[in-house]
Amino acid sequence: MMRGIAVSPGIAIGRVFLKTEQNLDFAEKTVTSAEKELARLAVALKQAESELKELIVNIGQKLGHEEAEIFESHLMLIDDPELIEPIKEKIKDEKINAEAAIAQTINFFSQMFAELDDEYIKAREADIKDVGKRLIRILSGQGKSTTELEENTVVVAIDLSPSDTAQLDTAKVLGFVTQEGSRTSHTAIMARSLGIPAVVGVGKELSVSIKQGRLVSGQTIIVDGNGGQVFINPDFETEHEYQQKREKYQQEQERLKKYKNKEALSKDGKKVEVCGNIGNIRDIESILEHGGQGIGLFRTEFLYMDRDTLPSEKEQFKVYRQVAEKMDGKPVVIRTLDIGGDKELPCLDLPKEMNPFLGYRAIRICLDQPDIFKTQLKAILAASNYGNIKIMYPMVSSVDEVKSANRILWECKKELAKEGKGYSQDLEVGIMVEVPAAVMEADIIAQEVDFFSIGTNDLIQYTIAVDRVNEKVAQMYTPYHPAVLKLIKKTIDSAHQAGIWVGMCGEAAADELLLPFLLGVGLDEFSMGAVSILRIKELLSKWTVEEAAEVSKRVLKLHSPDGIEDYLLKVAR
Repeated sequence: MMRGIAVSPGIAIGRVFLKTEQNLDFAEKTVTSAEKELARLAVALKQAESELKELIVNIGQKLGHEEAEIFESHLMLIDDPELIEPIKEKIKDEKINAEAAIAQTINFFSQMFAELDDEYIKAREADIKDVGKRLIRILSGQGKSTTELEENTVVVAIDLSPSDTAQLDTAKVLGFVTQEGSRTSHTAIMARSLGIPAVVGVGKELSVSIKQGRLVSGQTIIVDGNGGQVFINPDFETEHEYQQKREKYQQEQERLKKYKNKEALSKDGKKVEVCGNIGNIRDIESILEHGGQGIGLFRTEFLYMDRDTLPSEKEQFKVYRQVAEKMDGKPVVIRTLDIGGDKELPCLDLPKEMNPFLGYRAIRICLDQPDIFKTQLKAILAASNYGNIKIMYPMVSSVDEVKSANRILWECKKELAKEGKGYSQDLEVGIMVEVPAAVMEADIIAQEVDFFSIGTNDLIQYTIAVDRVNEKVAQMYTPYHPAVLKLIKKTIDSAHQAGIWVGMCGEAAADELLLPFLLGVGLDEFSMGAVSILRIKELLSKWTVEEAAEVSKRVLKLHSPDGIEDYLLKVAR
């Protein structure tokens, strides 16, 4: 038995498939022409870019936009001078082959990261290795992996790259186990998205077992993605015990299905809405299958990605109409274009920025380029005839921005009327609250809109000045920070005083520990990934509003994230 980190729930019992590690120690050869090697590297970088763009599209369709973003970070790596220039320098200065230069450079970064005691940095190590292996594979002419797996397989590896994980055949793969990895690794995120049990970080015992022949392909293996245990060649009693646990877990998932068609109600009957976040049309089926009562966040950025021209009004209208019709009267909150300097789009010539998260993005772009904004708004308005559509502006920081956006929306309505096109007269307009300035002005902004939706992902990083993708400070990123929770309460209080409703579409909406706090401070709508919906519905049914309000009062008196998390763990149900 080995212990690791449980990163994706469930229990898998199957047969071991040992995935061999692609070696990053490529034989060094002296070359006569550094220029030819640099040309080979340039071709490999171009092919890697093409492969990654194809993968981004495929993963976006299969799992959603957030999972595809993992490979957008790989795209950034192959264009990152800090990674690529050392490879080029090695080729030029040492006159060695491109494969060896890549291997040596990647190993240097990998070893440097491995020595740092930071889970986030170690998680990013896997991304750099993935990129290095991709380039070496292309240069050595190995082609893409086409390993044919049998049914009821559990993949066991030293590590799985995000690319490997994303392309697992879930019809055959029951789960996986890795020696390396962490809760925040992209591989762990992929496992949760695929819905397969996974345990990572079991340590060197795994590689020792492989070397000593105690772990070989074909053996029976149990993966406990709930408890983090892995059993190789289990005895009859252990296998029987876990078969029962697996049945119990599956029954639990079946039990949760009873909430699929139920309203989301607190124990004393208060009605809230539990909705889903989507990045494309394909996500809708999963939201409905898991009992989502609407779409609390429709990220429209996918319409603008991987293309050289901006999407037309007609093209956007078609997509928004499809979403509205598929939701059949359930609310659909469409977020207007939320893109910026941190994401490059071929169809938008956006400037490089020193600090893109504080720069030219989201509503700022839309107000600065009203033609782009108008095209999207007119498409949304026209689609509102076919369902319960709502419009949401992202990254608002002042009431003037809201007024300007609403003015453009009013112009769009006039233009549609002239064109003889209708739109819903009841269409609601709201903002995404993710900037502290918007919270402090919430009472004023609330007079101009119909709802707020709290985007905790950005609200957290803007409030406590923590870049969640910066490995040196990412460990400070937490939804339990007292300041964040006070801002959430202030947002809700300001909205309710103005008579408008409040939702939450950030990751915190699916946080089981935070649920009583959010219910207690009066959150009206929770929006999240599909897999969390049924569990959140069940948890809501276990709390009365009075009990939850007492929890929120106690939380707001605490002064540290750890203290708040500890308290919420104690009262969890």
